[in-house]
Order: sequence, then structure tokens, then C-alpha cells
Amino acid sequence: MRKALVLILAAAPALVVPRVDAQESVRRYVFEGSVRDGGTGFPLAGARVSVVGRETRAVTRADGTFYLTGMAEGVYTLRAERLGYRGHTVEVVVGTERARRAVAESGEVVIELSPSPIAMGELVVTATISERAAAEALRPVSVMAGDDLQRQLTATVAGTLASMPGLAATRMGPSVAQPVIRGLSGDRVLMLEDGTAVGDASASGADHTTALDPSSARRIEVVRGPGALLYGGNALGGVINVIRDEIPSSMPHRLTGSATLQTQTATGSLSGSATTVFPIAERVPLRVEVAARTAGDLKTPIGTLLNTDGELLSGGAGTAFVADWGRLGASFRGYRNDYGIPGGFVGGHQEGVRIEMERVAAKFRTVVDERRVGPFRNLRFDATHTWYTHRELESADILGTLFDQQSTSADVLGRHGRWGPFTAGAMGGRASLEDFAYGGSLFTPDTRRVRAALYLLEEINLGSIQIESGLRYDWTRVDPGEERVSDIGEIRERRFQALSGSLGVLYKSASGLVLGTSVARAFRTPDVTELYSEGPHLAAYVFEVGNPSLEGEVGHGLDVFLRFESDRLRAEVTGFHNDIENHIYGEDTGRLSRVRLPVYQFQGNDAVFSGFEVGVDVDAGRGLALEGVASSVKGSLKETGRPLPLVPPLKGHVALKYERPSWYVRAEAEMADEQDRIGEFETPTRGYTVFNAAAGVRFTFGGRLNVLTVGLANAANTEYRNHLSRVKEIMPEAGRSLSVVYRVVF
Repeated sequence: MRKALVLILAAAPALVVPRVDAQESVRRYVFEGSVRDGGTGFPLAGARVSVVGRETRAVTRADGTFYLTGMAEGVYTLRAERLGYRGHTVEVVVGTERARRAVAESGEVVIELSPSPIAMGELVVTATISERAAAEALRPVSVMAGDDLQRQLTATVAGTLASMPGLAATRMGPSVAQPVIRGLSGDRVLMLEDGTAVGDASASGADHTTALDPSSARRIEVVRGPGALLYGGNALGGVINVIRDEIPSSMPHRLTGSATLQTQTATGSLSGSATTVFPIAERVPLRVEVAARTAGDLKTPIGTLLNTDGELLSGGAGTAFVADWGRLGASFRGYRNDYGIPGGFVGGHQEGVRIEMERVAAKFRTVVDERRVGPFRNLRFDATHTWYTHRELESADILGTLFDQQSTSADVLGRHGRWGPFTAGAMGGRASLEDFAYGGSLFTPDTRRVRAALYLLEEINLGSIQIESGLRYDWTRVDPGEERVSDIGEIRERRFQALSGSLGVLYKSASGLVLGTSVARAFRTPDVTELYSEGPHLAAYVFEVGNPSLEGEVGHGLDVFLRFESDRLRAEVTGFHNDIENHIYGEDTGRLSRVRLPVYQFQGNDAVFSGFEVGVDVDAGRGLALEGVASSVKGSLKETGRPLPLVPPLKGHVALKYERPSWYVRAEAEMADEQDRIGEFETPTRGYTVFNAAAGVRFTFGGRLNVLTVGLANAANTEYRNHLSRVKEIMPEAGRSLSVVYRVVF
């Protein structure tokens, strides 16, 4: 009989060490336990054990032991996860007579995990009131972590996530990619880093990659569709949250961290990252991170895509004072990316353009989570300041285009428990000030944007039925400094305000079937580029013309989804419909500017996006697993039915995997249909099938978990083109490529 996950978890004087401050009445404990293989009893190193809802976590040592510090007396929910095993959530009791009796009967604190070739029950924090299993989220949520993150890791966040349901990536080479969710991209996809906006210019041009390095991410969460009211009204497409834990949330018992080294033959790249967290005082942890990458030009089946090499350097440090009432912390991050945009386009430089990006960010966070503040059981305050510079250089280091941006923001979020008819809820506000400056050949005016928002999210739990409703009010002022009449219209101050809302209902049956639906009204303010842009954007090879009379976008979204999760099957099917009033897009006018660049005019027309997403994981037994993903979206103008440009085709993949706790092998077929529903001046793209393979081993060496992954992409060296690639007319996607990723967790 297959052994299920078993927990024998409690606390006793011998295993829980109290920490008492003479000035405080709250008694603190260090909770000790161990994680083991449920079949062999072998200790598991590198397993992650976390306290759900408290951001307290630990990593097991060579003997499988872990320590959770700062635990007050009470009942907690723990989550244990380890590569090659099924994660599990359990309830534990700390510091009570009940806990002492349980330990006396069991003899030790042990979590036993069962091997599994598919991941089950991942917890999510993005766009939810509190941390919960992904299957219980009221909107479609995907998580990339562990083996999947290591296997899919590329130079960009968008490229790393492109295989997820509903996601695709626009590209201008291996170093430049932007995420597309359900056919929407740019400013409609909100990019977050540990829950706060990145503050770069990735939404202002196809050549602006997101200023995030995925190599040091612990996990990446994706919320598909509108309705993420906790983070921003602009997120009509969805939210991507790269989770690093830059500011430590708890005291580690000892030094913990990870290091990753990766190489890939398609670009000759070599990259590495290292992260460590360790105590520097009794209540003060320090987190330090560094990452670097260098890569050459992209090799394709028909030649080399020149001027696509790049170099990246990123690093940061964060610390906190972890008190009994909560924590107070700050972090500082630096990022520099130097990469090339290939030439050969109409109006472009034959040798291409070089881009230099720099981002410096400082973040401050205060969390009160052990003492009630008014009606709130948890209160968080964030303040961030970001400096961002983007330079596009022509030959001989001549500055062609300059984007400069500084942003300051403050967020406050309060979460409450049961309150009247509501089981749980959250409310908060956000204010931000952004200064945009432009130079080189751009005539876009320097602009200041001020934003403010208030939001409320409430949840009602009726047993098998869960209801969530939310409201958000956004106010924006965009000030170009001085009013004037230009060739594109009257440059003037604009103000926007709107009310957004969402309602979701989830039904959970005892059989594991989950049926959900959500409706949302979301609002997006036109970007500064869409309003005032005037001039050549050399790296994107377009002459962008703004429209200062644009109104805001209003999206009405509907999601209906069906989920099922059992010991051997996890499946989700989603249908969506997104109706957008005044959808803003840059349309190719078919004309060339005075400098021979194609002229793109921003305009707004009503549009509709609809489609479906499917994801299935099947445990076929004896370590064998099947995986299937498919997604499709259709984007059209409502009045004419004309297709919108840059909408991905029907795409997906099927994979067969054989996995044991210490190793796995995987074969995959990645497929896309032809895309002949195209906008004006857009060219169709043929369908393709590409074969990939991967293998990995996990072993304990030096008391640490070591993971080695080898991947073979495009094994048949197939010539194929991504419909969303801006360089598909010149070169196809990467040819056959071998990648090796080595990671150690300590």
C-alpha cells in the first residue's frame, strides 16, 4: 500500500527552546523538527519548511533537521516541500501542555514526505488576501518554482515563463523579452518584485526588457486576467510577481541560501547567482545576493543573429530588525544590463543598436503581525524609491534615445480576520510620484505622473462556497510641464479617475472538484508614451506618434474555470472573455517618417479578447508522469472584427516524465499553430513543432542538497519563428542548444 504523507509534529521542552525577554510577557520558542523520506526513513536535506501566513521559513540540514525561530505559543500551519516529493500542509501546536503530551507519545518531531512526479498544492500569495493553496485561489494562478524554474531558466523573466498556460513572450533577441498574458502586454501586465512595482520602462518599447533577473528568484507567481485589485488597476492582462524575499522576514537559525551556475550553447552564455541569509545580531538577519551573466550572439539554424550579445550584473542586500510585534527592514538593489538589438530592419542601423540599462532601487518595509492594530491582525507599510536609466546608442557610441525615470511610492495594507459577515479581508492605499525625462532624438516632453489609489477586498466563507468581492478607486494626473500645440495635437495636463471592482465565487466539492467564476471591471490610464511620444525610437525601429487626447481603457473581464486535484491528477480548464473599451495600441500607418522609419500611431478602439487555457498533470504510477498545456486567444476590434496585431497563436506542449526522488528524465514536444489572423502590415507565421529534452539529478554532498539539470532545446535544430518576435523576418528562433544548470541549497 502506497504510504501517504505522515506527520508526527509537536513540541516539548527538549525540542523547543524558550527565549524570554525580561521586559516582555510573550514567551518565544525555537521549534525543532526533521523531514524524512516516507518510504525509506532517509533524512532529506534541502527541504523547505515554512509557517503559512507568517513568512517564517527554514531549510533542512544533512540530517533532515530544521529550526523555526521566534515562535510564540499557539497553533500554526506548516508547509514542507522538497524536490521530487509531494508537498504537504499540516497543523502543529507550539508551547502548550497538548504539545508536550504529543511529543511524549511520539518520541520525536518528524515530517515524512512521499515521492511524487508531479507537484501538488503549491501555496500562492499574489492577488489573495492570505497565503493559500493555488487550487483555492479565486482566479487563475500559476506558480513556477523548483525543478520547473531551474529547467526553464533563461536570461529574462518573460522567456522563463513563456511555457505557462496563457503566457507568451515578445522578443528582439535572447536578452530582450516582454511577457504577454492572454494577448495583452506592456503596461497591461503588472511586473512585481516581492509584491512591489519594478519601476522600469519596459512598457515603453519592445526593445525595453524588464529590469529583473530571474536567476535568484525563489519562485515566480502569475495571476492571469484582470481583478488583481491589491496591486494595481492597470493590470488588465494580469500580474507577475518575482519572489526573492529581499528583506528577510524572520531570523534564520544558521546561515542558509543557494547558489546557481548556468551555461547555454545557443548564446555561449555563462551566468551565476548566489544568495545567503545569516544572523548578524540576536534579532537582525542579513540577506546578500549577487548575480552576473555574459552571453554572445544567438545561433539559429540558418545563421547567427548579430549584435544580440549582452552582459548583466545585479546584486543587493537587505536586513531587518525582527521583533516580537513584527519586523522593520530595508533593502538596496543595483542592476545593470548592456545588450544589443540586431540591425537589418527598415530604417534601422545595419549594425544594430546597443542598449545600456541601469536600475537602482531602495525599499523600506514595516510589518506588524503579532499585535492587533485597530481591526487589523496584520499591517504592512512599504516605501520604495527607484532610479532607472535607459540609453540607446548608435554606432560610435552616439546617443540616439534616452529614457530617464525616477519613482517614489508608498503602500499601506491591512488584513483583518473575521469581521461581521466577512471571514477575512484586506484594505489599503497607494500613492506614487514618477518623473520621466527623455533625450536624444525624442521630442517627448519631460513628464510628471502622480497616482493615488484606495482599495478594499473582502471574503465570505460558506463552507464549500467561497465568495470574494473587491473595489478599487484610482486617480492619476499626468503633467507634461508646459502646454503647447504640437504636430500630434495639444500637449496638456490630463487627469483620469475610475472605479474598478471584482466578484469571484468558488465552489469546492468533497471529491476534489473546484468550480469558479470571476467578473471584473478594470481601468488603465494611458501611458506617458501613448499620450505624448513624438520621435524616432531607434532600437525598436519605429517612429512613435502619441495621442494626447486618448481616454483610459476600461476592461470587463469574465473567467470561468474548473479544477480537479487528487493524489494522481491535477487539472485546470479556463475560459475567458475580456471586453476592452478604448483599447490603445500602436498601429502601423504604412508610412515612413522623414528618417525612413515606419510610423506607428497610438489610437484607441473597442476590442475584445477571448480564449481558453488548459493544464493537466497526471501521475501514471511507478514514477511516470504526463503533462499537457494548451492556450489560445483571439483578439479583434469590435466594430470591424479586424484582428489585432501581435496576438499569439494556439500554442502549448505535451511532455512525458519519469521521476524518482534522486533523478528524473523528461521529453517534450512544444507546438504552435500557424497565425494567419493578423493586423494590418503584419505578416503571418507558420506553425511548428519543436522537441526538447531534460534530465536532472539530486544528491546530498557536503551536507547540502545539490541539483544538476541538463536540457536539450530544439533537439532537431528546427527552423521556426515566434509570431511575437520583432526579428522573425531576419532570423528564426534559436537552434539546437544544450544547457547545464547546477544549484546547491544550504
